[in-house]
Amino acid sequence: MRVAIAEDSALLRDGLLHLLHRRGHQVTAAVGDATGLLAAVAAEPPDVVVVDVRMPPTFTTEGLRAALALRATHPSVGVLVLSQYVETRYAAELLAGRCDGLGYLLKDRVADVGDFLEAVHRIAGGGTVLDPEVVSQIMAASRRTATLDTLSAREREVLALMAEGRTNSAIAEALFLSTASVEKYVTAIFLKLDLSPSDTDHRRVLAVLRFLNA
Repeated sequence: MRVAIAEDSALLRDGLLHLLHRRGHQVTAAVGDATGLLAAVAAEPPDVVVVDVRMPPTFTTEGLRAALALRATHPSVGVLVLSQYVETRYAAELLAGRCDGLGYLLKDRVADVGDFLEAVHRIAGGGTVLDPEVVSQIMAASRRTATLDTLSAREREVLALMAEGRTNSAIAEALFLSTASVEKYVTAIFLKLDLSPSDTDHRRVLAVLRFLNA
């Protein structure tokens, strides 16, 4: 196989390179950022790329965005996302298209070298390899978003201001509403998000967390 590697950790990148070489595979590129990966694939398309999620310069979602770009520009190149993180938004977008030649594995859950190499082989051959934890987190994020979709536009405005730490009176002032109206909107938000009264949980905080996670 011809494999390109994009991993910002020099130790892991070098380890993957030597592992693949020892098993008789050709590493066409071993780079530390998404820009380098895109350039390397454009110059010499491999059979599969192994890419981390968080890489320079912002260490957020560069790798996943590069994977999405490669799926569009080089559809014959398999993509294996290998990361410590599940970035649900871009992962869901990646999986929303065709799933042939695609994988997403969590570094800490790859049991041994053989499992990793088998995953690379399957993806290069057009197969799909997904860690169950990745699927679980994407589905959970999807359910949270679907729940928030039940909120009205005004309820979303109230919840957004709650996320800024505003009190009910401050929200009322910002939206030109009475405090009683804001209280009704807040109660409706709790009901739609299925946040029942509790002695142990703070519903306002839970509602804001649901909003921010989505």
